[in-house]
Amino acid sequence: MQPNDPDFRDRVYAIVASIPKGRLMTYGQIAALAGSPRAARIVGGVAHFGDPSLPWQRVVKKDGSLAEGYPGGTEGHAAALEAEGVSVTDYRVDIARLVWLPNGVE
Repeated sequence: MQPNDPDFRDRVYAIVASIPKGRLMTYGQIAALAGSPRAARIVGGVAHFGDPSLPWQRVVKKDGSLAEGYPGGTEGHAAALEAEGVSVTDYRVDIARLVWLPNGVE
């Protein structure tokens, strides 16, 4: 299921591309910023099947847990985050400390 807006995927791509190294966003935050606040699972689908050159490792679940669908599972997700300096404990990150939102968004 896709949101009715055909540009949704492109907006998701733009948001993910803008996440700085060492910072994180949740699937739900990205969905809301892309214009479909209830589409977190769709953002997950875009991540799973989307452009592999984007920093998908910087996208986590709302509770800070890592994605099982990431290449290599949660272990692969943890390794990718740790490679850019993000601390991962029990396949979870401190989302409250590391969350990032574009300027002007609260």
